[in-house]
Amino acid sequence: VRAGGQARREAAMARGRAGALLSAALALALAQRCAAFYLPGVAPQDYEHGDVVGLKVNKLSSTKTQLPYEYYSLPYCQPETIVNSAENLGEVLRGDRIENSLYQVSIGQDEQCKLLCKLTLNDKSAGEFEAKVKDDYRVNMILDNLPVAMVKMREDNGKPIKTYERGFPVGFMASSGQKGDKAQAYLHNHVRLTILIHKDIETEMSRIVGFEVEPFSAAHKQGKSGALSTCDPEKMVYVSHEGEPQLVASGKEVIFTYDVLFRLSDIKWASRWDTYLLMTDDQIHWFSIINSLMIVLFLSGMVAMIMLRTLHRDISKYNQLETVEEAQEETGWKLVHGDVFRPPAAPGMLSVLCGCGVQLTGMGVVTVLFAVLGFLSPANRGGLMTAMLLLFVFMGLFAGYTSARLFKQFKGTEWKTNTLKTAFLLPGAVFAIFVCMNTLIWGQKSSGAVPFGTLFALLFLWFGISVPLVFVGSYFGFKAPAAEDPVRTKMIPRLIPEQAWYMHPAFSILIGGVLPFGAVFIELFFILTSIWLHQFFYAFGFIMIVGMILVLTCAEIAIVLCYFQLCAEDYNWWWRSFLTSGSSALYMFCYSAFYFYTKLDMSRTTSTALYFSYMFIVSALFFVVTGTIGFLSCYAFVRRIYGALKVD
Repeated sequence: VRAGGQARREAAMARGRAGALLSAALALALAQRCAAFYLPGVAPQDYEHGDVVGLKVNKLSSTKTQLPYEYYSLPYCQPETIVNSAENLGEVLRGDRIENSLYQVSIGQDEQCKLLCKLTLNDKSAGEFEAKVKDDYRVNMILDNLPVAMVKMREDNGKPIKTYERGFPVGFMASSGQKGDKAQAYLHNHVRLTILIHKDIETEMSRIVGFEVEPFSAAHKQGKSGALSTCDPEKMVYVSHEGEPQLVASGKEVIFTYDVLFRLSDIKWASRWDTYLLMTDDQIHWFSIINSLMIVLFLSGMVAMIMLRTLHRDISKYNQLETVEEAQEETGWKLVHGDVFRPPAAPGMLSVLCGCGVQLTGMGVVTVLFAVLGFLSPANRGGLMTAMLLLFVFMGLFAGYTSARLFKQFKGTEWKTNTLKTAFLLPGAVFAIFVCMNTLIWGQKSSGAVPFGTLFALLFLWFGISVPLVFVGSYFGFKAPAAEDPVRTKMIPRLIPEQAWYMHPAFSILIGGVLPFGAVFIELFFILTSIWLHQFFYAFGFIMIVGMILVLTCAEIAIVLCYFQLCAEDYNWWWRSFLTSGSSALYMFCYSAFYFYTKLDMSRTTSTALYFSYMFIVSALFFVVTGTIGFLSCYAFVRRIYGALKVD
């Protein structure tokens, strides 16, 4: 018996050890699996000493023209075969054209005055370089998915802070300094590439955590032996800003060279984008948020006073009236209960705009949420725009449902026509303007022109996915029973009394848009700067907070003005509630015009047309979103207050 018990104990101990080993192995496998998990496209790349890394070139960009061009549209040194890197939809729409180059970088090995190529400028090539220099074009390069940047030192509270400026200029304009001399174009034909690497002590592997550049203009002289007299590391002669610059003129020989310097850095790979995205003006963002919160608190106080004091007193008093004569003596919002739910003029258009507004709002909310969680990192170029397009397409389901529900509430019957308008009105208008602008850009031979293949892809997303989803949503929305109005609508419309001047629709609508715009205009400045001045912007946390403040502001200002309108016995609140908060888009467009004339220096008619066309699209979309928020808030408010009345 003792032998049998001992055998069973040994067997149990063996099973326990096996289970422990299996658990440890599983835990180790899971730990390795978790340690190796990275978001797609942003996994780190480890390099050994001497590994060759190809440097890629991107578009030439300018804040003066807003027309990007391919790098090899200028006669730079080209490889024998130009290979385009894989691009997503967002990259193509942004005008990115990523290609290989002759620049080669060997990890850990410094290079001095490495010859790239030489060429002799003719009239055409000299004119092309000079035009790009005059328009302040900048060269963009990419190494290990990091964009090249120039170092700019700033002071913050007396402390120097390193910041980055995207790319480097093609050249510069300068004169000899003598009176009457015109400014001439000089070319940056030498670049000093400083690559910051973080080395793992245990494995001796390196990761690239910084990519900096300093451009030079050097009139290189090449001797008979091929050596450069202006740049010779053996003789301790290096390129500097004090030497003779390279003039852009026909017949001039241009020699392109570059340096590569490696510097060890304490920056971890996960933090390598911090310098690019560094904000030195975060106090302004907090000031904007506090300013907006004051507006929200003021409006919230007014809404609370209306709901808790005035409305509660009015409803209690009205419900206690015993005779019809006493009820007829009442004035204000209670008298229009028989007309307040009378369908508005153009009910189909209102339902279509609200459906599109829900679609855009859903797209914006999900996009900002994903960006805050880090899924739309700037390391994934074009990811933000691609995500917005796909989300807009899939949100067509909610657009169709909302539009159909409202259209049925308005006693509409032609749901198929209403669905077609929802699917084609707003996207069709935006696409038409986009195609017109794309034609202008194509005429300028810019890489910003969207190819026909990409246009076909956009049409497929629209017709193949978005339109069917709108129809599916409309089918279920129209099939669902319409919400019953809290009060009956009378057969004969009530006469609206003459209104005071401050209750005139135009005046109240324009006043209503001031506060929602005031809640966002500071963040709008940073967004416009990011888009049109090509600066990095990743303050999506601030955008999320300001977005929530915008929703509250639009809802509360629409409710307050709707209450004042109903108190004046004007029951035509449907469209006015939409236009009240939507009018903030008018102020946005006016502000974009102010920004254009005060902050930008666009020199071409095409660039000006591009700016105002795209800002018109942005303002129109903002109008639809804010108008939808105001309308839906007022709809819920009106149903709530009239549902509390006891009406025979």
